[in-house]
Formats: sequence, C-alpha cells, structure tokens
Amino acid sequence: MLPNTGRLAGCTVFITGASRGIGKAIALKAAKDGANIVIAAKTTHTNPKLPGTIFTAAEEIEAAGGKALPCAVDVRDEEQISDAVKKAVERFGGIDVLVNNASAISLTSTLETPTKRVDLMMNVNTRGTFLTSKACIPYLKKSKIAHILNLSPPLNLNPMWFKQHCAYTIAKYGMSMCVLGMAEEFKGEIAVNALWPKTAIHTAAMDMLGGSGIESQCRKVDIIADAAYSIFKKPKSFTGNFLVDENILREEGISNFDIYAIKPGHPLLPDFFLDEHPDTIVKKVESRGALPELKEEKSQPPPKPPSGAVAETFRIVKDFLSDDVVKATQAIYLFELSGEDGGTWFLDLKSKGGNVGYGEPSEQADVVMSMSTDDFVKMFSGKLKPTMAFMSGKLKIKGNMSLAIKLEKLMNQMNARL
Repeated sequence: MLPNTGRLAGCTVFITGASRGIGKAIALKAAKDGANIVIAAKTTHTNPKLPGTIFTAAEEIEAAGGKALPCAVDVRDEEQISDAVKKAVERFGGIDVLVNNASAISLTSTLETPTKRVDLMMNVNTRGTFLTSKACIPYLKKSKIAHILNLSPPLNLNPMWFKQHCAYTIAKYGMSMCVLGMAEEFKGEIAVNALWPKTAIHTAAMDMLGGSGIESQCRKVDIIADAAYSIFKKPKSFTGNFLVDENILREEGISNFDIYAIKPGHPLLPDFFLDEHPDTIVKKVESRGALPELKEEKSQPPPKPPSGAVAETFRIVKDFLSDDVVKATQAIYLFELSGEDGGTWFLDLKSKGGNVGYGEPSEQADVVMSMSTDDFVKMFSGKLKPTMAFMSGKLKIKGNMSLAIKLEKLMNQMNARL
C-alpha cells in the first residue's frame, strides 16, 4: 500500500463526540489522509437507539487509512479530558487539530426546560468546549497546522432564535463565543473557527427530533466533513470566522450539492440560527417536516362552536379512525384553535374505535396543541409541517412529546385524504 500523502498525513486530530454522526464523518475524512484520530466520546457500549461506539469508530478509521486512539471521554469531566489529551500526546507526539463537536440539545422553552437539562447543555456545549480547548492549546501551539474548529453557529442576536429554546441557544452560542475570544487571544499561533450547516444534517439526533421520514429533507454528514477539511487546509491566519458549510465549499469550486442530499432534488430543511432573509426562510421551509420538542402558549378559544374547514377536517379525521389506529397511538390530543371557526377540539385515540369532538375530552389530554385554525388545517393536510410551525412560533405544544410525534406520523398517513 502506498503511503498517505494528504494534507493531514501524520497529523493528530482530537475530536469530541466522534463515535458517530458529524464527528465520525470528520474523522473518516482526515483518516483518508493518514491522520491520527483521537476519538474522545462517551459511548463505549452498543446502544440500539444510537449506533456506534468509540471502538467501532476506531475500526472504521483504521480501515480508512488512519490511526485511531479511542478514549472514553465525557467532556463534562475535566479529568477525563486531561487523560485523553495525555494519552494522545504519548501515543502520537502532539495535537495538531481540535474539533469541538460534542453537543447536547433540548428544543424546549424556558418553563419547559428542567434544570438538569439546562446544566447538561451548558456543561457539554459551552464548558466542555472551553475545557477541551484549554487542555489542547499548549500542544496546538507547537503544531504547524494548529486549528480549533467548533461545530457552532454564527452569533445571531435575532430574538427569534432565543424565544423558542433559550437555554439551547445560549449553550450553543457559548461555543461560538469561545471562537470569538480564542481566535483573538491566540492570533498567529492557532486558527480558531466555527462551522455550521446551512441545512439540516441527517444524524441520530435529527432522527430523534424529527422522527421517521425526516432524512429526505437532510443532507449527509459528508458535507460537514468536506467543509471541515477545507478549513484545515487554510493557514493559521485564517481565524475568527463563522463559516457555513455550503458557502465554504462553493469557494472551493463545488456547485453540485445534490451529491450531499439524502434524497437529491427534495426540498431541504434549513438549520437554526441562519436568517439572512428570515421571512424568505419561513416561506421556503413551510411544508417541510419533523417535530422536535415544543412548548406551551395557551390561546383563548372563541365561545361559539365552529363549523367550516376545521369541522370538515375533524370529520375526515374521524372517518380515518379505526381500532388499529387507536391501538398504535394510545393518546388523547387537545387542540386550542384561535381565529375564525376556532375553539377547543379533541382527538381521542385511547377509546375503542377512537373519537373526535368539540370541547374537552372525557379524560385528561396527553398532548395540548395551540395554533390558529388556518395553520391547523394546513398542518393536517400536509401543507405545513410541524417543525416549521414550531420554528416560526405558529405551533405551541405541551405534554408528552413522543406522543406528539406519533400524531405527526398519523397526519402523514391521512394527508392523501385531506
């Protein structure tokens, strides 16, 4: 076999969260050059819901042409970080590139975010990035390449990106603020940049947030890996940049982005925090999928029983119901609809045969959804997907989110009839 002679041949790349997804994709890209990869991630045992461990990732990296050092690291634990850095230096002689990829997400409103979830996001995203950078910097300073890359968004103070999931936004922006500060602090010694996707990327996390079918609206992790590799090729003077994957690859001469699509030609779901033309993005994404964790905002229903499009929608929904649908769902949904023909409606998928009606259900609802009547009709007919309804504030949800996702799947089955 011929020796690897790529840009990263013989370089040591330390990647947090590299057992799967974006982190592993960056690792495999570097491995093709013959790089040494330090897999700093938590997963040491197989999980059926989250495939991949530090050891299976190591096997793939070695097969791709790189050298792998799997290290069990929870970035909330400073000692585990220090131990992994020490092992990396002992094994490979130094560290040339750090990728802060490990991240935690909860798309929940302020009142719906438990303290332990706040702590998790702050400690993994912001604190973990800071501590891992701090541990690697003394060795990065000695490298000819010397790059830190944080998988975090451009700093965007549009309140739209705070009001729906304040804690998550703060935690991700903490990673970006590390870029802002460290790029200036280590200017001339280490390039420090941020990278963020223009569209949703298909990962295990996206599957959990978006549910079945979300992948068709996503790009492959390869686009992030290729963009990261482009950044690593830059000199140390290329620092303090908040980069978007598609933009940097266009600069590299790539124009056909269908190669990165899970389903070429299918509309793509824009990622968070990018609002160069926010109104355009809202219109563009309307009718594209996924149902992440949402939150509550109760609206006042009008007193008179409604008729028209809402009543017709529920009539069609009722015709669709069956014992099989009830058995598969086992949930009661309450809809608080504002605007013309609004009111409080329920969808009972617990009782035999199922039922719909105006007013309160006989049992407490598992999920409460608040939105306008127009958006309700659009959502049930497939013209407005739950993710966009959530991102734009059109849909508020409280209750059991896994049951909310079940309803989305049911909507998909009914779309043809509505």
